[in-house]
Amino acid sequence: MSGERGCLFNSLLFLIIIFVPLLGHIIETFMILEDDHSAAGKLLWLAVVWLLFPVVGPLLYLLFGQRRHHVAFGRSSKVGR
Repeated sequence: MSGERGCLFNSLLFLIIIFVPLLGHIIETFMILEDDHSAAGKLLWLAVVWLLFPVVGPLLYLLFGQRRHHVAFGRSSKVGR
């Protein structure tokens, strides 16, 4: 049954496995660069995201590294500080 899979299926599977995580890393890199961390903090998070196992690094940043900007009644919580 596995002999029925063609070259097209294997090529599509390869592209999905490689490029979906790569696209996620690129999007998360922009998220890190736009966040309000210090320069050292940004470099540290970029190293964590790009050097750890493809799922662990981005997951750690999304769980612990993101700065949340709360919006209440159409105004940011940082207004007036």
